[in-house]
Amino acid sequence: MLQQTETVEPDTQHEAGPEVVKSLRDHGALPQWRLMWRQFRKHRLALIGLIVLVPIYFIAVFSGFFAPAASDSAHTSLPYAPPQRVHISTEHGMFVYGYSSTRNQETFEQTFTVDKNKIVDVGLFVRGDEYKVLGLIPSDIHLIGPTKAGDPFFLLGADQSGRDLLSRLIHGARVSLSIGLVGVFASFILGILIGGISGYFGGPIDNAIQRIIEFIMSIPTLPLWMALSAALPNSWGPLTRYFAITVILSLIGWTGLARDVRGRFLSLREEDFVMAAQLDGVSRGGIIVGHMVPSFASHIIASVSMAVPRMILGETSLSFLGLGLQAPAVSWGVLLEGAQNIRAVATAPWLLAPGLAVVVVVLAMNFVGDGLRDAADPYK
Repeated sequence: MLQQTETVEPDTQHEAGPEVVKSLRDHGALPQWRLMWRQFRKHRLALIGLIVLVPIYFIAVFSGFFAPAASDSAHTSLPYAPPQRVHISTEHGMFVYGYSSTRNQETFEQTFTVDKNKIVDVGLFVRGDEYKVLGLIPSDIHLIGPTKAGDPFFLLGADQSGRDLLSRLIHGARVSLSIGLVGVFASFILGILIGGISGYFGGPIDNAIQRIIEFIMSIPTLPLWMALSAALPNSWGPLTRYFAITVILSLIGWTGLARDVRGRFLSLREEDFVMAAQLDGVSRGGIIVGHMVPSFASHIIASVSMAVPRMILGETSLSFLGLGLQAPAVSWGVLLEGAQNIRAVATAPWLLAPGLAVVVVVLAMNFVGDGLRDAADPYK
């Protein structure tokens, strides 16, 4: 009788090589935000947009320091003064030439010419109009400006009241850019809350919420903005109107995000991890906030980033039509409202600079939003 022998198969497992270990580390062990950043960096337009937005927001936060003058500082004798060029010489250092003006006796049009006999010395970190850093710390130091406070200094020209357009553009950025962030934050809360309730509970609650959303979305946006803005009392100050415009934009802008969240919740509420949380005794609020929302947080980030430029355009449109923020408040829309005349287009085109600023910021934000959307799923 032959003796049966047991054949032992050799161990086919082997120690992973360095390439496999590196691949696992790169694609499986890194946190999600690192993977998203890696994917985001591959989007060149998104990187360019981020490089543009970061310094713009930094300048807006510290607008008092970067602006050569206060937003209401005016040279009434120099309306529509053209931009000045900065010159550098060994004798004067940095300087700009002053103006000589003549007035047409028939049309009363004032014409400015460069007067090389008038020299305005320019310096860095000079003292000028007072302001408060972050609204708290008083200071009067400006990055650039005339060494003698009060001298005319218009790198981008002056407006109809002789105010420095560059300074007003920088001060206006603080309002126009922040109203987008504040409005999107409020819309984010409303969209997550209402969309989450609609998708999680379903049934009659979902039907009621969806009919409300459809009604709001069916109303033309611009007339609705105009109606709500016209309802604001004229006695309200600029700061009160600022918050009111933010609330108006938020009440209109949450519907799209709510529908996205609702669709995600409908697909997630039957998943195993949601059922496990329910069996574990987690409250409904805990399931929504702690389990369901984080599962598609990247999608929410991408949606929010695309909503910010829409908020900025909304504020600019309302202010341009005279229904949003109004003087003495300063925003890009208010500045564009002051350029609604033939003089601005024909002889003072620099007054349209706020429109160019809006275009640059909105394009940069759209590029960043596209990059975030592409990086939302870094495992692909």
